[in-house]
Amino acid sequence: MKKSIKILSICIPALIMIVFLSSYVERSGNNVREKEQRPNIILFVADDHGVDALGSYGNPVIKTPNLDKLAAEGTRFTNAYCTSASCAASRSVLLTGKYGHATGSYGHVHDYHHFSTYDSIKSLPILLEKAGYLTARIGKYHVAPETVYHFQTVLEANPRSTFEMAEKCESVLNSDKPFFLYFCTDDPHRGGPFKPADWKTPNNFGNKPEGYPGVKTIVYDPKDVLVPDFMPDTQQSREEIAQYYQSISRIDQGFGKLMEMLKKSGKDKNTIVIYISDNGMAFPGAKTTVYEPGIKLPCIIKDPFESKKGTVNNALISWVDMTPTILNMAGVPITKNEFQGRSFEKIIGEENPIGWDEINASHTFHEITMYYPMRVVRKGNYKLIWNIAYPLEYPFASDLWDSSTWQAVYRNKSEFYGKRKTQDFLHHPQFELFDLKNDPNEVNNLATNAKYATILNELKVKIREFQTKTNDPWLIMWGDHDSSLQGSGTHL
Repeated sequence: MKKSIKILSICIPALIMIVFLSSYVERSGNNVREKEQRPNIILFVADDHGVDALGSYGNPVIKTPNLDKLAAEGTRFTNAYCTSASCAASRSVLLTGKYGHATGSYGHVHDYHHFSTYDSIKSLPILLEKAGYLTARIGKYHVAPETVYHFQTVLEANPRSTFEMAEKCESVLNSDKPFFLYFCTDDPHRGGPFKPADWKTPNNFGNKPEGYPGVKTIVYDPKDVLVPDFMPDTQQSREEIAQYYQSISRIDQGFGKLMEMLKKSGKDKNTIVIYISDNGMAFPGAKTTVYEPGIKLPCIIKDPFESKKGTVNNALISWVDMTPTILNMAGVPITKNEFQGRSFEKIIGEENPIGWDEINASHTFHEITMYYPMRVVRKGNYKLIWNIAYPLEYPFASDLWDSSTWQAVYRNKSEFYGKRKTQDFLHHPQFELFDLKNDPNEVNNLATNAKYATILNELKVKIREFQTKTNDPWLIMWGDHDSSLQGSGTHL
């Protein structure tokens, strides 16, 4: 009996200690994250940066050493997608975990466009603030209303100068509380004026002859740039891509400055850094489309708690997944069906995780004058686009129309725009089915090929299921005019 009591007197304190330690740490895969030291999170969002212009994504010309270092120390995703290749619409999804058609964020916010998110939506910064995080933003905002997308701290700097933006973040980086920093550049978006005096003049993409303080201006020779296959290889294209590259090299230097400051603060070992873009490069055939150059984007994540470094992840992920993922990283509990995306936090270190082979996209507007709803499903290597307003000519963003790249094609009445006939670029069929493995440039539409009828029908069903699940009003546009999502007309 005495021996039993002695054993219990040893075991009970040990059990108490085990329980205490298990409550102190949170395990995620092979990671151990201390709950009392919740990670800081930096979400760095570029404006119109495609996978075409990063060293770590295979471009040997562009100079992006700081972002390449992030990839070497973290995870580079090869199949990351925005849901709509339009700035405001994309950012609303990024910060809510819900598709724009489900939140009323159909297109642009500014000027007469005036699209706005429903007041009932709870955004990422609101949820993180409630969980005890300091939330701060700097640079491009482009979402509304402010009550839905509220940040506690708003920092001011020239959004074309990421170096200056980084310097303004010192107080946040040295915060006593865990922080969420939403760092959004205006680069490499096209710079105003969008319509040049001479149509042949390339847009400046925010570049200035005098440069920016703290930034070494890196100029690219148009003959050296890489022209993506979807674009025409013209002098105008090359000149504009050279300006685009220069803008991205400015982003890279500002990012490097931010990482330098983060290390100086001593917070680098407890800060998750995420680099993404809102949509693809600002050229016809990419931005505002749901073709791969418009929606397939860079995504690099460095999680100091992840043991694997320099990994490549081939999972299909989407910006609708970003809010639940960041909440998971922050240890904020989320409920089932709270978001339309899902967290990929547990598979960041994996190369080919199972069950991550399908994404959706949903585009309705860019500018208010650009009504052209499209719904997309990609399942494995097959991708189906439903062009709901296919009888209409494909609409142009005002800045893309005025670009010298497009004007050269338009004025010369060129038969082709890149690998696609110009007429096919302007007039889309109702359905476009592509085998991305064998046709990465999306020029061979299989939708009318009887051999692929089964795949076409399967993907049509998937799009319809996606619309139903995410409360898409455009569900009514199928041939049977399904009005099941139609409300009563009563204002709630």
